[in-house]
Amino acid sequence: MPSGLVALLDDVSVIARAAAASLDDVGVGVAKAGTKAAGVVIDDAAVTPGYVTGFTPDRELPIIWKIAKGSFRNKLLILLPIALLLSAFLPQAITPILMIGGLYLAFEGAEKVIEKIGGEKHGETLEDPVEDIATFEKTRVSGAIRTDLILSAEIMAIALAEVAEGTLFARAVTLALVGIAITVAVYGAVALIVKMDDVGLHLAKKPGAGAQATGRMLLKAMPVVLKLLGSVGTLAMLWVGGGIILHGLEELGLPQPAHVAHDIQHALEAATGPLGPVAGWLAYAVASALVGLVLGGLVAMVVHLFAKARGKAH
Repeated sequence: MPSGLVALLDDVSVIARAAAASLDDVGVGVAKAGTKAAGVVIDDAAVTPGYVTGFTPDRELPIIWKIAKGSFRNKLLILLPIALLLSAFLPQAITPILMIGGLYLAFEGAEKVIEKIGGEKHGETLEDPVEDIATFEKTRVSGAIRTDLILSAEIMAIALAEVAEGTLFARAVTLALVGIAITVAVYGAVALIVKMDDVGLHLAKKPGAGAQATGRMLLKAMPVVLKLLGSVGTLAMLWVGGGIILHGLEELGLPQPAHVAHDIQHALEAATGPLGPVAGWLAYAVASALVGLVLGGLVAMVVHLFAKARGKAH
């Protein structure tokens, strides 16, 4: 066999082994990143149904599909290139950018809390007469995609941290796979949640006492579940936003607020025995949510004062 061909085959085998090693790294990175991002995924799944609630059944799945497409764009066309560029050239900027996103989430959550306790509503809601349903739907979808962008940024940052030492190829493929898998999981779950009442209606009409009982149970339960998810979604915005800010402050050399939250977490873990892990997680989530509520409330106050000042000026 000519020596040139032998050398070429040897180079090909080296490249193949390197690619296989990179794919192994990708698989490990995807698994680790998916586990670490589970909390944010749950928050995302809790937040999204609130943007669909109240629309007619025929519009629910199309709206979810629009939001899902926006989520794919967020992760693959916006966040993936930005994450790779920042990790390569400006890694120190990732934390401040995430903190800005966390503050936006906290602002959205705080504004919803203010509205729930009787504050002024900002923007059209389903509780008010909707003059143009198409425009309102577009506004809802845009709001959901904006919120998804912040949650997706946190997911991609977690994934990036897990493969920060890998090659550019491994980082890119891992982030892409994590983004695709999580988007499918989140919006598939959301679609199942919001269509569960239709499943209940279908079962209630079928022959058989068991099917009908299950259908009636689903029909009664789903309004409560959706309302509960709306509240969980608001809390999720606060605790994820507050948690991002606490972690960011720690990364930037101001660890005291995060240490206080962790001290509360560890104290409850030690005091509650077998329930320690759950109690500790809940304590840290509540502490993060309070941070998000305070900071988000301050931002909401400034935003609304500025909006009123502009209105008076005009």
